[in-house]
Amino acid sequence: MDRAIIRRATSGDLPGLLELFRHLNPDDPALAPADAEAIWGTLLHSGLITVLVAESDGMLAATCTLAIIPNLTRGARPFGVIENVVTRPEHRRRGLGHAVLTEALSVAWAAGCYKVMLATGSRRPETLRFYERAGFERGGKTFFQARRP
Repeated sequence: MDRAIIRRATSGDLPGLLELFRHLNPDDPALAPADAEAIWGTLLHSGLITVLVAESDGMLAATCTLAIIPNLTRGARPFGVIENVVTRPEHRRRGLGHAVLTEALSVAWAAGCYKVMLATGSRRPETLRFYERAGFERGGKTFFQARRP
């Protein structure tokens, strides 16, 4: 694995995260700086969201976002949802994506989550194997989505 620090994102990480997210969805429009700052503040102070990053060579090389959702079932144990998993292309296949996912699972288990869910739009076998090696399994549930028209 790259020599990296796996940590929770901080307020100063916003520019690096926005740059990193360009590798996740290259066609997304750029956010206005004021909008990005407002959303970032909400994420950091929500109490429900943890953004994890892998910092390598002075830059953010990988990230994922974990939401811990309070729940009234399963003995009132929360559940986790992971989104926005991305690693910079030049840092892929070095264990950083796996490391941020491993830390996300640790945070979720420490919070008492009974499960953590992750969805991917990728059909690439290597992407699916990546998630399996990180501890996720296919076929446990059927995933549905609705997208805004």
